[in-house]
Amino acid sequence: MAAGKKFRRGALAVHRRFREWWMIGKALVSTGHPVMAHIIPIRRCNLSCGYCNEYDDFSKPVPVAEMERRIARLGDLGTTIITFSGGEPLLHPELDHLIRCVRRTGALACLITNGYLLTKERIEALNAAGLEHLQISIDNAKPDEVSMKSLKVLDKKLQLLAEHAEFHVNINSVVGSGIHHPEDALAVARRSLELGHTSTVGIIHDGSGQLRPLGDREREIFNEIRGLKKKNFARFNDFQENISNGLPNDWRCRAGSRYIYICEDGLVHYCSQQRGFPGVKLADYTRADLRREFMTQKDCAPLCTVSCVQQVAVLDNWRSAPQPFPDARGGASPESPLVQIGNHA
Repeated sequence: MAAGKKFRRGALAVHRRFREWWMIGKALVSTGHPVMAHIIPIRRCNLSCGYCNEYDDFSKPVPVAEMERRIARLGDLGTTIITFSGGEPLLHPELDHLIRCVRRTGALACLITNGYLLTKERIEALNAAGLEHLQISIDNAKPDEVSMKSLKVLDKKLQLLAEHAEFHVNINSVVGSGIHHPEDALAVARRSLELGHTSTVGIIHDGSGQLRPLGDREREIFNEIRGLKKKNFARFNDFQENISNGLPNDWRCRAGSRYIYICEDGLVHYCSQQRGFPGVKLADYTRADLRREFMTQKDCAPLCTVSCVQQVAVLDNWRSAPQPFPDARGGASPESPLVQIGNHA
């Protein structure tokens, strides 16, 4: 790698790490803003993985003007990480412009992609747009009937990223339901680290985001991969120890507040696996909604495997516990005194 390019990468990495620590510091000081939002610019995907319930093969991109309004609203709420997901977000024709919109809010700009559409030119365009983090999940060594996201197909994409990406790249391998050869996850992790990317491992959930315990061999592979991983800010993942052993976690889900998921229709949901709650338009979502959901108990939490929600919650697990309320939405009513909690935490 040329010295100039290497220096630029290093400088960008230092700046990115500073922004990450700023994000964590802001979250520790105040509970009044979302730490992370996943936003869907397009539901369509160019793949059809057997375990996935987050795509279709016909949806059009969300219009640019509407995406601009949604990103601006997330900025108004103080969101510190905005991640484009899907579907396959690289199918949106104006994604680079949308990344620039995220950067203008001050938030970290991130992308989750299947990697198929990455080329040298596309990576350089993402560099120019200001992308800061990219994640690809690779499910197996060779494509099968469950998933086409295989190391065999994507290895050249990983090499392109290693050579040209100025943003951080994380490769997530998976074990669990539907994965025939858990050893494949270990091969993915080792290859990722060999190329200089970071590596994480996840447990595939069922259709409602809930736990399906690992078998003995899967658990061995899972623990070996965890021992290989480079450390980075996303590795708030001690909850995975219980998950791998089929045990519930005692934690405080802050979905709808510290983590929010915005679907292609512009509605706020707890997460990709709990769509429909609270089901409020982002344009109408207020700080009162954030405070209410911060204190709302989620019944799905003990067996949840949705890592991003768990990781964000680590920042607040030391705070007061959420409370169950018997209203129709399963959350605190607007009149509840708990709506006020969070302003001074």
